[in-house]
Amino acid sequence: MSARELWSHPKLVIAIVGALLALGCNPPAPAPPPGPQSGALPPRIIPLPASLSLASGPPFKLTKETRVALVGANPEVAAIGETLAALLRRATDFPIPVSASSDGSGSGSVELRLVSDPASLGEDGYRLTVTSDSVRLVAGTPAGLFRGIQTIRQLLPADIESEIGVERGDWAMPALTIVDRPRFAWRGSMLDPARHFLTVKEVEQYIDLMALYKLNVLHLHLSDDQGWRIQINSRPKLTAVGSLSQVGGGPGGFYTQQDYQDIVRYAQARYITIVPEIEMPGHSRAATTAYPEVACTSTFCVDKEDTYALLDDVVREISALTPGTYIHIGGDEVEGLTPEQYARFVERAQTIVNKYGKLMIGWEEIAKAHIKPTTIVQQWKSDSVTAALQYGSKIILSPSDKAYLDMKYTATTELGLTWAALIEVNTAYNWDPAVYMPGVTEQNVVGIEAPIWGETVRNITAVEFQAMPRLAALAEVAWTPQTSREWQGFRSRLAAQAPRWHYLGVNYYRSPLIPW
Repeated sequence: MSARELWSHPKLVIAIVGALLALGCNPPAPAPPPGPQSGALPPRIIPLPASLSLASGPPFKLTKETRVALVGANPEVAAIGETLAALLRRATDFPIPVSASSDGSGSGSVELRLVSDPASLGEDGYRLTVTSDSVRLVAGTPAGLFRGIQTIRQLLPADIESEIGVERGDWAMPALTIVDRPRFAWRGSMLDPARHFLTVKEVEQYIDLMALYKLNVLHLHLSDDQGWRIQINSRPKLTAVGSLSQVGGGPGGFYTQQDYQDIVRYAQARYITIVPEIEMPGHSRAATTAYPEVACTSTFCVDKEDTYALLDDVVREISALTPGTYIHIGGDEVEGLTPEQYARFVERAQTIVNKYGKLMIGWEEIAKAHIKPTTIVQQWKSDSVTAALQYGSKIILSPSDKAYLDMKYTATTELGLTWAALIEVNTAYNWDPAVYMPGVTEQNVVGIEAPIWGETVRNITAVEFQAMPRLAALAEVAWTPQTSREWQGFRSRLAAQAPRWHYLGVNYYRSPLIPW
């Protein structure tokens, strides 16, 4: 078992360390983060908040008397309160009761308050005030409260993430005020179970990692040449035939509709939206193997009504399972079609998506068609995406030389590809979406997304190695004001995350650029 694989089994790590100690050995332990309890440095939070002011008073300390107080609560806020309390109980062994309160007052309370005027904080923003006797988290939406509790997690020592009780002298958070909201509304990542199938549990593990860093969109690439991964009741051969393979000839697999709904609910509880992608008209061999009557060379037959009947069935069923706004149609790397055929196909697909109450997203090539202002275009390799601006469309930036997490870190790292770039952590961090592409301004950009294409990643351990620490870097690119970001400060804050990842069992690349 490699060292990277070992860290994905935290209980095994604990057992090995215990055995070494019993033999009188002293294995090196990661240094604790120089976090807020030291008093010397600002809290090492990722993504960096929009505004953070340290106060001069003593810290707030969790104790056996600490409670979570809910002000203006509804069932959704109550669930968030229980999520926070469960996190605090796990490592501290403190009871941490959760109760409604008219004013939230009381020494030792962690107060969650939903306010009726969210204008200043936006959809995901929050205000956090920590004093010696209380913690007050205020937001205009439940999503904002959830983002705020991720900050509370990072203000506490890293061993708050431990799954077993931890003997610690105190659990302290520094006195401070944070007023925070994201730069971009769309802060996403993409998983590719089409190339190597990922189980429901593995997808949920990735959702948890995204939630910690305030990402809010998970794009699932559910079909490609190598496999079809979502059950469609009206087209059973898509999974009966199309799901039985993957890169390297493995067994493949697929999500039942119940599996998919379980993923959607798990993500919803963490305020992450699922965006399903069905690749069309190219990258479609798994589908056309199942239904050869719609196959024309390397694509769907774009001039056959049978093709659109199949796609109508697929979009109808997936739309019914997906509470989010968007359906992704792919649309990239299409060969064998004339420009006119391709444009007609994209426009027909757009009509089908809209027919079932959803809005369309596609890779940058769809800008060659006549698209609606509500359609989003996802950039990945060029500046041709700017053609979408004439239609009033918005852009998601996923530049393959900055944000493709399936690229290698260096020429010698084990996993990944190199066709777009070598992407070390500083490359993922040091760019500005507002000036990345000529003709595209911040107002044109809905956000950024970090894809992990699945050719070389066979399981969640490999996914985590490719994602971390670059996913944290891109989360800060998406959240933090550009004027507040700088590489040297980020390096220190990133290094302080490593003990947290160890407790969580997260596999990661120990970049030599970071002072771990």
